[in-house]
This record gives sequence, structure tokens and C-alpha cells, in this order.
Amino acid sequence: MALFLLTANLLAALTTAALLDGLSPFWEIATWFAAIVAIALTVAFRRLATHHRGDSYASVRDVRNTGWDGLALALAWSAVPVLFCTHAPSGTTAGLGITLAVLMTAAAFAMAPLVLATLVFLGYLGAAMVIQLAMAGTVAAAVGIFAFTAMLMIICVSRARTLVLIRAGEIALGERNETVSLLLREFEETDADWLWETDTARRIVRASARFAYACRLDPAGIEGMPFLQVLAGPTWETGNFAAGLRTLAEKLKARESFRDLRLPVQIDGEDRWWELAASPRFGDLGEFVGFLGVASDVTEQRASADRINRMARFDTLTGLPNRLMVNETLVKTIAEADRSGGRYAFMMLDLDRFKAVNDTLGHPIGDRLLGRVSERLDQLMGEAYLCGRLGGDEFAVVVRDASDTVAIERLAQRIIESLSLPYEIDAHTLFIGASIGLAIGPRDGRTAEMLVRSADLALYRAKDAGRGVFRTYEPELHVQAEERRVLELALRTAVENGEMHLEYQPVVDAEAGQLRGFEALLRWKSPEFGTIPPSKFIPLAEDARLIAPIGDWVLRTACAEAAKWPSDIRIAVNVSANQLQNPGFLTTIASALSNAGLSPERLELEVTESVFLHEGLGVTRVLDRLLGLGVHLSLDDFGTGYSSLGYLSRTRFSSIKIDRSFIHDAAKGVREAVAIVRAVIALAESLDMATTAEGVETAAEHKMVQEFGCTMAQGYYFGRPMSVTDARALVNRRWKASAAA
Repeated sequence: MALFLLTANLLAALTTAALLDGLSPFWEIATWFAAIVAIALTVAFRRLATHHRGDSYASVRDVRNTGWDGLALALAWSAVPVLFCTHAPSGTTAGLGITLAVLMTAAAFAMAPLVLATLVFLGYLGAAMVIQLAMAGTVAAAVGIFAFTAMLMIICVSRARTLVLIRAGEIALGERNETVSLLLREFEETDADWLWETDTARRIVRASARFAYACRLDPAGIEGMPFLQVLAGPTWETGNFAAGLRTLAEKLKARESFRDLRLPVQIDGEDRWWELAASPRFGDLGEFVGFLGVASDVTEQRASADRINRMARFDTLTGLPNRLMVNETLVKTIAEADRSGGRYAFMMLDLDRFKAVNDTLGHPIGDRLLGRVSERLDQLMGEAYLCGRLGGDEFAVVVRDASDTVAIERLAQRIIESLSLPYEIDAHTLFIGASIGLAIGPRDGRTAEMLVRSADLALYRAKDAGRGVFRTYEPELHVQAEERRVLELALRTAVENGEMHLEYQPVVDAEAGQLRGFEALLRWKSPEFGTIPPSKFIPLAEDARLIAPIGDWVLRTACAEAAKWPSDIRIAVNVSANQLQNPGFLTTIASALSNAGLSPERLELEVTESVFLHEGLGVTRVLDRLLGLGVHLSLDDFGTGYSSLGYLSRTRFSSIKIDRSFIHDAAKGVREAVAIVRAVIALAESLDMATTAEGVETAAEHKMVQEFGCTMAQGYYFGRPMSVTDARALVNRRWKASAAA
């Protein structure tokens, strides 16, 4: 505004000089006019020569100098009312007053940003006019000029304040714009984000260099191209668009804002992923003028997310889908089948004898074996199947189309046959197998949870059938499972409620038939379910991890009862593999013997060959420590399990029990059974072990085992399992008979 102020001063000076012409000496008017011009030019050129300070603050000295400029102009113009208006006629005085008022108004407008200079100019000149008018006796005019001057000063301060606020807003906006520019420049340097803009026809306008570079197109050539065509690339001609591009087209057509919209694009033959966000733009009259948005290349982020997703849904050891993905696929399969009215199926696989590989050869070999198993499973899968690993040695197969039940059963059989073939790993030939439970929906379950439960129940049935087979779910399996659940609840409190008791079956000398001991047999009579056979509740107790507390009770009860018998009568107690794995088992044995006052050699623990499958858990060491206590060990059901002679060489058993099935078959003259019984007896004699024939029920069988040379015999022929009262009576009769002899 410096030139505007200069012009106002020159015009006002010329007008004043013209009004004073002929009223004052020429030299006075010329001198005053020259002073006005000199001061106005000096002030104007000083303003124009001042360096623009941008957003910095002015110093106090700079502000004070502007005040001197205002004072200089005020002194020069105050000469008009003080010197020239004294002898001027009233008409001339009025004209001079109007000229000064216009000048003051122009100064208030032009010099408002320099508020100190403006206030000094207005205040001094206004005071001079008020004093002159008051001395001339025109009080009303003096009051009017005073009010006019005060009003101009107030307007000046108000306008100055407004200008400061406007400038502060401009500074803040400039700072934000600069920040945005810096951010965009940073994004462009990292090839991350870029801006894009379209017109009403969805054509690209004002394409940025960064956007053109991202599209690998020339900035001039991309201008005016349809935005969707640029993103579609080669698929623009075929119309085979990605789902994300169709969503984008719908958003643009509906003129809706959107964000985080990801879609695949092809840049120079390379597949990339972009993320878009945009909002519609509107003109001053509210008309739609296009879209303004930002785009990001998120290819690396998506690849990282895909890797994380794969880690979350695929098993790291085998590469097969894990439990999460299997469940998601099953849920999706059920939903699709419900819409189409189709059938689906679920197989649950469990490897047989895999734990033995882990325990004997170690987990590294077991992990490699799982890898080989997964390879064989993957080779058997078609497009309608998904095979995954649930964890450990459990696998599952989701069948999307189960319309052909026979084909599914053939697949289950092929899986069993394939997994049962030998594996060659690190010079080891490994043999395992598989058991499979099959459930077909919606008959066996309309939800993923129900179908998995049905397949799991069918798998249990396959294991009970001897493993290496598949079984299909049947409704009674659920009834059996519910029965197991109820029995398990009752079993947990059976000992505390006094529902358990022991029965004792005599063990006699095979040659003389004299009583040598008893085998303690556990029985359970539930008030709710009646008498439950051991074949039913013992496996349940092992599965529910209740065998340890129940076995402890059996040991303590049997030892306490045997302590009341003559010192040559032994007590035999069956021990499971789970008990031997218990770190406190040795303490339990020692405590039971000590509390009962029973000598260790009178206690015989019967174990089956299955306990040696847990050798990696230190079972052999536990057996050796039991022998160190003086307890006798008996190998039960020899010949029905794995029958490895290595077991006999690693543990000093006192006796071997021959299973009743061999005794019965041998009594019938079955050649193989006879050979087995003779071989076992000969083996035991060579190892200085006793033999016990189980299941002797007739005199012929007794005579046979005598001829074969068995040491002891046990069976209904000598006595059924009896109550503790009957066992005591039998012991007393035997003792009396011995005393009489």
C-alpha cells in the first residue's frame, strides 16, 4: 500500500495548494508543498525498500521507525489547519477540512497494518484540527472532528487486528501445506504413495509424475485416459476384471467415498497390488467435478500378510493345512452343501505305533516320518479333498463332495494301505499304520463341531477294532460316548465312596496243587450302574488318568490284606504302564509295604509287554529299582503282545504267565498252541524263571500243564475270584491242613 499512500498524499497536497492559491504567499505554499512531497516520497521509498520478512517477527526498532514516519507526515499536514486556515474564508476552510478528512481516511486504510504510525498520524493531525477549530470558536465542528478522528483510530486498530488474524491463518495454512508437501515428497522418494485425480467422466486429469511412473506410462500420454483402463491393464480388452476393480467401478459410479480398497494391477507384465482411497470433489455450486484420491503400492505388505496367513494356516513341519484351516474349510464346505443340498464327509486319521517310533528312535526321526506320511497323503488327495494335520500324529481329510459313499470308503482303505507300507529313514525300516474314523454329513452332523465329534467317535471304534481299519460313525457310538462320560464321572468318586473292592484268585503249585498265593483283582459295583466289568472301567481309568490313584489304593489294600496271611503266601497285583511312568510310583510301593508291614519278596507285580513301549520314559530303570527293593516281577499275558525276547534279557522277571488262550488251545490239541506253551516253559527254565499257566478250568488242563512242567497254575479249576472273607478262610484251611500234616 506504499504507492497508494504516496498517491493520496500528492493528490491531497495538490488540492490543498489549489485551494490556498491567492490566499497565502506563494513561497509559503511552495515550501509546504515541497516538504509534503519530500516526506511522502521518503516514507514511500522506505516502505518499498523494506525487505519482506515472511513469517518472522519485526523488531521494536522497526516498529518505532514506522512511528517516526507517521509523525513526520502528521507534522507536515498539521501546518494546514494551524497556519493556512487562520485567515482563510469559511468556504476555503470547509474545503481544506474535507481534504484532510479524506486524507486521514486514506491513511487509516493504507497504513492500518502499521498501526503505530497510523495512530500517531491520525492522533496528531486530528488534535491539530480540533485545537484550531476550538480556538476559532467552532466548538461543534471541533467535537465532530474529534469524534471522526477517534472513529478512524478505532477502525484502524480493528482492521489491524483483523489483518493480523488473517496473516496468522495464512501462516498456519502455509505450515500445513508445507508439511503435506514434505510428506508427499517423502512418499514419492520411497515409491509408496501418490495422488490421482479424475474428471466427471472418470478420466485422469493433472496426472502427477509419480502416478505416471507407478503406471510405467508417460505423464503426457496418461492424461485423459480412463482411470479404470489404466488399472485394468491387459484385461481391459478381455473384460476379465478382478473383483476389486469391479468394486472400484461401482464406487466411482455411485460417487461414494472409499478407502483401503485393494485390487491387483499388472505393471509391465508384473503383478502388483495397489490400495486406493478417494473422495468425490464438488464445485462452488455443489456440482460434481470428479474424484481426488491417493494410491499406494502394497505388494510387499500383501506378500508379508500372505506369509503370515500361511504360517497361521499351514503346518510348519509337514506343509499341510493345520487345524485352523481344516476347520475353516469344513465350515465353508458345510455352508456350500447346505445351499446346494449336497453331502460332505470328514475323516479323522490316527497313526498306529507312531509313539513307539518317537520313544525308541527319538523325535527327529519321528518328525521326518511325519513328513513322509504327509507326502503319501498328499499324493492320494484329489480336487474334492483337503488333507491337513491336526497335531501330533493326527490328520484329517475334508471331503467336499460325499455323494459317492463307496468312493470315500475306497479312499479310506487306500490311505490305510499306503501308510502301512514300510518307510526307510536313516537306515531304519519303520512300520506304522493308520486308523480312520469317517463321518458323513449332514446325516452324522450339520455343524463342523458335530461332524468332527462323530468322526472322532468312529476313530475310537476303529482303534478298539484292532487298529489298521476304518470305521463309519453310527448313532450308537454317541450313546457309548455318553455312557463313557457318565461312567467316568462316577469312576472319579468310586474309591472315596467305597464302591471299589478287591477279589482274590488262588495261585497254586501246579504239581502238588498247594496254595502259593493270590492275584488281587479289582472290582467295581456302582449303586447306579451295578457291577461294571474291569474290561470296561480299567481302559476308561487309563484314558481319564485315574489309574494312578486307583492303582495306589489297590496296592495299599492288597498289601494290608496279605500282611494278615502266613509268610509263605504271596500277593500279585497288576500294574499298568501309566503307573510305572508316575515319578512317585516307587515311593508308593515302599510306603504300601512299610505301612502294611509286608516283606517285599511277598509282593509280585504283574506287568504286560506293552510297558516296554515306554522305555524312553525310563520304565526299565523303574523295574530295576523295584527289583532292588526285593519285589518280584511277573511278565503277564506273554505271547499275546510283541513277544520280544529282548524284554527278558533287560529285566530279571521271576515268572512268566502263559495266556489262557494258549492253555485252552493246547488242551484241545492245537499243534501251534502246544508248541508255544512248550517253548515258553523251556525258555523260562533256561532263564531260571517260574511259569504260571492261566485259565486252567478242567482236570485235563491241569494234567497237561503238569506234564509240560509249568511251575504254578491259576484258574477256575482251583478257585474263582473270591471275596476277602473267602480268601482268609481258604488260607486258614490250608494252614490248618499243613499244621495237621
